This record gives sequence, structure tokens and C-alpha cells, in this order.
Amino acid sequence: MRVLIADDHDLLRDTLVSFMTAEGGVEAIAASDLDDALLCIEKQGPFDLVLLDYAMPGMNGLEGLKRVIALGPDQRVALMSGLASREVAEEALALGAAGFLPKTLPAKRLVNAVRFMAMGEQYAPIDFMTAGTEPPDKHPLAERLSKRELQMLQGLCEGKSNKEIARDFDLSEPTIKLHMKTLYRKLNAHNRTQAAMIAKEAGLF
Repeated sequence: MRVLIADDHDLLRDTLVSFMTAEGGVEAIAASDLDDALLCIEKQGPFDLVLLDYAMPGMNGLEGLKRVIALGPDQRVALMSGLASREVAEEALALGAAGFLPKTLPAKRLVNAVRFMAMGEQYAPIDFMTAGTEPPDKHPLAERLSKRELQMLQGLCEGKSNKEIARDFDLSEPTIKLHMKTLYRKLNAHNRTQAAMIAKEAGLF
């Protein structure tokens, strides 16, 4: 099974590729934006499934999904997002998407969903499609962290280095390291990648 994963968050994209590859029988190719994905399809396609991040550069809402679907029936196309609403998911499915994956899905469930869609089925998690919208300030993980720690975690999820995060908030690198140490302890994470995955699986970013 060949899967193209297109997402502009380097850390999350590379982690997804690692998860897919570790499952065995899956060849996962990475792309960083829509243009990169289109080039991969042209040069290396068709794929059994193309997984597009809704918010990455070039997507322009659902226009990017339409462009990839219009390339033809040789590959199935699905949408994933940590921010898109149920209405966006419903419209994507109506346009012919193979499915919609919230980034809140645990890694194992996500891999199973990819396999399901690659086999020709349409997938959207019932709990997401029927749930009400939860205000961001009520997110259970966010409630455990300070505003600064949430900023640190967002930086991690965007694949930024301590130096880049320090520059974003006009802080020193030693200060960032102290915030990271507290953040890891609160998340029970051992490193940056694990902290970012915890945030991803919780649907925080």
C-alpha cells in the first residue's frame, strides 16, 4: 500500500510517516504543501491514498482537495485537520473525498482508518461527526498548562527549535529550556517528539 501524506508541520508529518511505515506493508511518502503533493503524484503516483492537511499552504480551503480529486480515479484522496469543523468534513465527503481524519485520532486508529480508505471505503469517525463543538478554553489538556506552556507546546508542534521559539516570544534559550522541562513533566513526556504527539493525539494543535 502506497500513501502520500501532505502536511506542512514537519514534526507531525514525519511522525505520521514513521507510524505508517512501522506498521509494515505501507510505503509512506511525505509532502510539505499542495504543490509538493501534486509534484509527488505526478512523479511517483498513483497512490492508494493521498492524505491532505486542510490548512497547509496551497489548499485554499477545499479547493486543494478538488484539484487532487480532479486528477482522476487512480488514487483516493482524504482530508485531515486539527481545526476544521464538522461542516467542512461533510462537504469534503460530499465532494468525493475518501474520508476525513481529525488530528485528534490516536495513532493506531489513524493507521487503521488509512488502511480502510485505501481499500476503497469511505471513513469519518462517528464521534467527531456527531459531537458538539467544544470551546478551546475547555480543552482538558489545555487546562493543565499555563498560557506560556501552551505557547511552548505549539512551537514544538510546529517543529520549531528552542532558538526559534525564544525569538518568537523575545525570551532567552535558558528560559525556554526551563519552560520545556516543566511542560514535559506535566505531559509525562520524555522528549520533544513525544510531547508533540501527545498534543496531536489530544487534538490541541
